[in-house]
Amino acid sequence: MSLFYNTLYYFQKRGFEVCGRIAERLGIRARVVRTTFIYLTFATLGFGFALYLFIAFWLKIKDLIYTKRTSVFDL
Repeated sequence: MSLFYNTLYYFQKRGFEVCGRIAERLGIRARVVRTTFIYLTFATLGFGFALYLFIAFWLKIKDLIYTKRTSVFDL
């Protein structure tokens, strides 16, 4: 049972990061973005989930390419 809860916690912690970043960019609540993805998934029979995975992949690649530098001395 512990393995199940550890896996569930991992996906909850990492999965909502995409919605949080999109919401931050748009200036709205993350809850609204999550709800929109859920409704989109049910309405289009999985397209919302596929879109969510694509955005998660794209954000991961963007983070690997563009690193945030905090000062000039990080060059």
